[in-house]
Amino acid sequence: MSDYPATPVEACEPPYYAVVFTSVRTGEQDGYGETSARLEELVKDVPGFLGMDHAQTPGGLSITVGYFRDAEALARWRSDAEHRAAQRRGRDEWYQSYTLHVAKVERSHGFVRSRTAD
Repeated sequence: MSDYPATPVEACEPPYYAVVFTSVRTGEQDGYGETSARLEELVKDVPGFLGMDHAQTPGGLSITVGYFRDAEALARWRSDAEHRAAQRRGRDEWYQSYTLHVAKVERSHGFVRSRTAD
């Protein structure tokens, strides 16, 4: 998987959608990295895509949260042909288990510590 920024996606003006994909992968990962990188590039081209956060535990639980401006943007991503093909391959090969949660965000705010001179 590609390197993700060390900061979370910035808070956006609600409402918008958050898609939480939590997974545990199998030992069979042939082609996973390449497919994941390709999907990351594709989703950036979806009008209304706001960003993505990703984290993984040492035990192998992976969480990816994608943010979308509206239901139409989410529907465009959900129906993308390459994304659909990757989902099928994921169920067949790469994932031991996963859950997907889609939520409408009603409140959002952030914090960034300001840098001070030492």
